[in-house]
Amino acid sequence: MQRTNHLSAIADVVGGESAPNLSGKVRFYQRNDGVLVVAEINGLPDSETGFFAFHIHEGRDCGGAGFPNTGSHYDPFGREHPDHAGDLPPLLSADGTANLAVLTNRFALRDVIGRTVVIHGDPDDFKTQPSGNAGTKIACGVIRRA
Repeated sequence: MQRTNHLSAIADVVGGESAPNLSGKVRFYQRNDGVLVVAEINGLPDSETGFFAFHIHEGRDCGGAGFPNTGSHYDPFGREHPDHAGDLPPLLSADGTANLAVLTNRFALRDVIGRTVVIHGDPDDFKTQPSGNAGTKIACGVIRRA
């Protein structure tokens, strides 16, 4: 059984103007076989499907209305969506709360420290380029060492 190392990084996620009650944490654990990403999000807005796109973006700042400084999906290898290193499975809201745990080998933790985690207002369609038609950015957090 693969053991998880100690907490390596964390992002405190806060909602923007369209989701002011949204908050949560995304924790990152470096393992031998990849990075375990654990999200605990509260205050997600009502949505038709309950799904919200969830990505790591290349930008290093959550500043500005609509989080313009987050840039595009983290993609150091020049791949198409949904194969960007920063493309993660969607969050599924249950009465405004979402919990997610996923192991990815698309990046090492050192590659994403200082970058941003973004929650979008719509589900990811996993095909539209360059970002899955995921809608506006409703929440953001900067990944920092824990």
